[in-house]
Amino acid sequence: MESIDLTSPELYLNREHSLLEFNVRVLAQALDERLPLLERLNYLCISCSNLDEFYEVRVASLLQMAEMDPNLVSADGLTINEQFEKISQKAHELVAEQYRVLNEILIPKLESENIRFLRRDRWSPSQKAWLERYFNEELLPILTPVGLDSAHPFPRILNKSLNFIISLTGKDAFGRNSGRAVLQAPRALPRIIQLPVSETDSGPHDFVFLSSIIHAFVNDLFNGMTVKGCYQFRVTRNSDFFVDDDAIDDLLLAVEGELAMRNYGDEVRLEIDANCPEETTQFLLARFDLTQDRLFLANGPVNLSRMQAIYNMIERPDMKFPPFKPSVPSAFGRNKDFFASIRKQDILLHHPYESFSPVVDFIKQAAADPDVLAIKQTLYRTGVDSPIVAALIKAARAGKEVTVVIELRARFDEKDNIGLAAKLQEAAAHVVYGVVGYKTHAKMCMVLRKEGNSLRNYVHLGTGNYHPRTARLYTDYGLFTCEKELAEDVRRVFMQLTSLGKVSKLNKLLQSPFTLHHGLLKMVEREIEQAKKGKTAKIIIKVNAVVEEQAIQALYRASQAGVEIKLIVRGVCCLRPGVPGVSDNIEVRSIVGRFLEHTRVYAFYNGGDWAVYASSADLMNRNLFRRVEVCFPIADKKIVERVLGDLDGYLKDNTQAWLLGPDGQYRQVHDEQHPLYQVQTELLKHFCS
Repeated sequence: MESIDLTSPELYLNREHSLLEFNVRVLAQALDERLPLLERLNYLCISCSNLDEFYEVRVASLLQMAEMDPNLVSADGLTINEQFEKISQKAHELVAEQYRVLNEILIPKLESENIRFLRRDRWSPSQKAWLERYFNEELLPILTPVGLDSAHPFPRILNKSLNFIISLTGKDAFGRNSGRAVLQAPRALPRIIQLPVSETDSGPHDFVFLSSIIHAFVNDLFNGMTVKGCYQFRVTRNSDFFVDDDAIDDLLLAVEGELAMRNYGDEVRLEIDANCPEETTQFLLARFDLTQDRLFLANGPVNLSRMQAIYNMIERPDMKFPPFKPSVPSAFGRNKDFFASIRKQDILLHHPYESFSPVVDFIKQAAADPDVLAIKQTLYRTGVDSPIVAALIKAARAGKEVTVVIELRARFDEKDNIGLAAKLQEAAAHVVYGVVGYKTHAKMCMVLRKEGNSLRNYVHLGTGNYHPRTARLYTDYGLFTCEKELAEDVRRVFMQLTSLGKVSKLNKLLQSPFTLHHGLLKMVEREIEQAKKGKTAKIIIKVNAVVEEQAIQALYRASQAGVEIKLIVRGVCCLRPGVPGVSDNIEVRSIVGRFLEHTRVYAFYNGGDWAVYASSADLMNRNLFRRVEVCFPIADKKIVERVLGDLDGYLKDNTQAWLLGPDGQYRQVHDEQHPLYQVQTELLKHFCS
């Protein structure tokens, strides 16, 4: 039989197209009538903010690649220009669907629930009077229109800010008129204003968009002139950082310098009011040096994601997901001595179903314990008012040796992390910024405690960030253990991050950029050998993304050998399942639900003795080769069975699951032969009832 070339472009799906497909699945949640109405609006907003980031990062990155090498070809055989064509088509379809869902489905349904977004032609006299007063008192003092002429060049437009291009006739006091002005809406202004019931005879939930108010009273900004047209627009800019790893002496200063420029990166997309005249649209495209394919016409607010604000402005529990109270494991509930509990057994937390508070309390207890000598912690995203950071500061002030590896280049959290680093340094904590050239993405905490005449390390390893808020929104695993070899591995990784020296041999951890990639491929090869011997061979992987080509090729070889492979991939998947003779034995599914799936698990049948690992890393080049990541084994047999049970639940889901076909399209699972099963709901019932 002729061998199949596993590098053939036909065997790979385009990464950018796959990411846009994920946004299609998110937007599909807004159409699901089984979901509460305000949650559906939330999904619409999330799909919009995701698309913002797609242009800020992915499209911006492609543009930079095109400048360096326009002939570059992706794994699926597409040139950069061909990728741009596919991106433009898919993105425009997605945006059109977003506005259709808003205007034709969600707004009418919200209105039937007495939640109204009032257009100008629907304002009553009392509403118009109140809004005019609001404009004069709250908006007029802060708005600064700029007339365009030789003395007033086109202003710098902030990334993703709300702006207006205004057409004018007449002359001002100096006899000037170029015919156009630009008005920037300050970011401090709310994008949605709730009308007061008592003063305007409005309903309890009547709202007006800021853009509508500015449109209605924009004439007041141009005394003696006539406004012919006022059209909202928004520019998206390249927001990815470039830090020259070879040329910097101080990473903090380099990141601060890049951060100052983020709002003014190169333009990558223009959104403008669909009613804007063609002449004005072309004027803006030329001004921002953008081509037609990166123009998007908005049939509504240019930034739909800002509509998320109304979620917290409306007290309607019937239109939101029911609240839940995360449980605390009985191992911690019975014994407030965390160290005694961890000495007794390994403890796994599954967020958000189980509370994140034991992680915070573990560090708090370490800070207050006189026998604790040192605490080491990695921080990637943790929030501005982080209780983790507060506990670390308290520990440092109590005289503990506190070392924090804080990643300054965590995308869109750079500014917060710089502030946190300063606070920790003020408390005399040792702060390092990881390794230049490699983002520190590993999630680790280690506490060194003196017990009698010996020292013991207690560790927490996670798949997600040390962030209490996202721990209620994302699914993640966190493992507490004091197993000697694993804890020693964590200590060695911290030493590697804070000092200089060769790579230390690790006992149990797999670590990128050194052993993780090779270690995972080795376990895939072990399953291949088992299958070739006619024995049972299985692989289950749950990650956010599958992109790295060598890993994909290893999975193809495993499928060809007869290994049963189940991939649960939330977002991007470049592997093409169901190809005869290549990936017949591979199933790829995506779960999109109330919580963002974020756990990363690698499970191998291993002759019946399952080898199960959890990790902070996805199957992506950046995670495997350009980041510091750890992948930790689950040793406790009960915990192994529990994780395998969770994976089985994801594979049984027939409500929130989408299957990827060989054509690259996702289709929602509709299984009428079995009772409905929704894995996230079942986990909520199990842990939070």
